Amino acid sequence: MSVRDLPTLNAVLNAASALLLLCGYLMIRSGRREAHRRFMLGALVTSTVFLASYLTYHFQVGSVRYQGQGPLRTLYLTILLTHTVLAVVIVPLVLVTVARAWKGDFPAHRRIARITLPLWAYVSVTGVVIYWMLYRL
Repeated sequence: MSVRDLPTLNAVLNAASALLLLCGYLMIRSGRREAHRRFMLGALVTSTVFLASYLTYHFQVGSVRYQGQGPLRTLYLTILLTHTVLAVVIVPLVLVTVARAWKGDFPAHRRIARITLPLWAYVSVTGVVIYWMLYRL
């Protein structure tokens, strides 16, 4: 695998994280706590591997400029801005959410997870959208 393959890997990891988050959500809604825990830990691992791969790629390549013009450029920049801001916000939210579950403080875990889950899912899904717009359009 070369550095040129990392954007595709990153998109796959983001998609996998989004899918694992959805499965984790569905499991907790159906009362399957152990399955929920496994899916959420899987999402945490895939997101962590994504972050390492993303940083590796950008340390070696630098930033990649979007080449599109017009309304698509505006759409891309809007998605990129919201994605970037929430990607920074989501790291401490995930860490606090996981720490509360780890400690067994499930009422506090539930309260913050209601905020963390949709933001984390948004960051994962928009990561895939950004990949498609940047490398596939």
